[in-house]
Amino acid sequence: MKNNKNLSLLFLLVFLIAFPTMSIEARKNHQKKSRVHKNQKQRKSGNDKNSPGPDHIPGPAPAPAPYYGSYPTQSRIFDVLSFGAKGDGVSDDSKAFQAAWKAACKVEWATVEIPSEFKFLIKPITIQGPCMPHLVLQIDGTLLAPPKIGAWPKSSLFQWINFKWIHNFTIQGTGTINGQGSAWWGLSQVHYIQALRFYACYDVTVRNIRIINSPQCHLKFDSSGDDCVSIQTGCSNVHIHHIDCGPGHGISLGGLGKDESLACVSGVVVENITVQNALYGVRIKTWQGGLGSVKNVSFSNIQVSDVKIPIMIDQFYCDKKFCKNQTGAVAISGVKYDKIIGTYSVQPIHLACSDNVPCTGVDLINIQLEPSPGYQQALCWNSYGKSQAPLVPSSIDYCLRRGGGSVKKLTRTHANTCW
Repeated sequence: MKNNKNLSLLFLLVFLIAFPTMSIEARKNHQKKSRVHKNQKQRKSGNDKNSPGPDHIPGPAPAPAPYYGSYPTQSRIFDVLSFGAKGDGVSDDSKAFQAAWKAACKVEWATVEIPSEFKFLIKPITIQGPCMPHLVLQIDGTLLAPPKIGAWPKSSLFQWINFKWIHNFTIQGTGTINGQGSAWWGLSQVHYIQALRFYACYDVTVRNIRIINSPQCHLKFDSSGDDCVSIQTGCSNVHIHHIDCGPGHGISLGGLGKDESLACVSGVVVENITVQNALYGVRIKTWQGGLGSVKNVSFSNIQVSDVKIPIMIDQFYCDKKFCKNQTGAVAISGVKYDKIIGTYSVQPIHLACSDNVPCTGVDLINIQLEPSPGYQQALCWNSYGKSQAPLVPSSIDYCLRRGGGSVKKLTRTHANTCW
């Protein structure tokens, strides 16, 4: 009996000692679960026969994480530093960028991370899909183009970063894309160079990032010259907003219909844009003899400062001394200009539409453009639509022809080659 009492007291003593230890261990284990990615390597299996005792029993071990090279594929964040990038602004980080992209391309809702406080030198490359949906390129650091012309490919068409066959894709962040293009600016020979080019891409969003010092064109949505943003044939449902642009050629649709080709652009919204010290503000340009249509385009809340021609439609576009006259033209319809405000130095508005395929459905609403010395009057030719006050200068009110029902039928007939 005495031995039984001693055993009971011993068991109670062991229990009182062990219980708080186990409670503390349980609390520690709960904290470990909240920091699993930091402490994963420190965990041991609960089935280890060499475990020293109950006061060292950890929680259940997690399943081992699969790896893609040295990077976990179950993660949706693909940091270029984890793929060998140096981020010193001198080393070539192109291969690391492509490796991170290829890994992220296979994962839905993935993000390729360009981290802040680093500078990544990227040579001209093509980043291509198709990829899993909802892919994001998060630029919080700085991407640098090669500063020397010799580092660019020897061809007639140049682009720095070419995005190809990518759908449902976003570029965003607080960082900078620096084209380091000053070496190109003084050249007498014309080169068509884009910092970012999107070829055969759709459902693309570009927001918040800062693009500076491009050799010529910042963004090209698939030939452009030194436009800030260039929209080309095949683009539809494009939304461009909150861009500071200039100097250069502003926001351009075209040139479209070169060499009697088919051009189709529709559903373009351009809003909340600032253009300063530029040749043009917002422009649509088409070649004579082209086919197809530009329709349902909206330019709104555009602030211009010392822009030569803030509003332009040019269906007689020609980039050389002489282009032959042709009767055909890319049909332009449903174009709205709303709240275009600021200063101009040459003409407030230039609407030069085809003799045979006039512009229709053009709306001019709240246009307030103050002149600089030496300005010219507005030029308007064969354009149909309506205007709404306030309109400054007042000559804009007489710029558009009214009616045009039969003209609209002609325009639709000419544009029926597009979707």
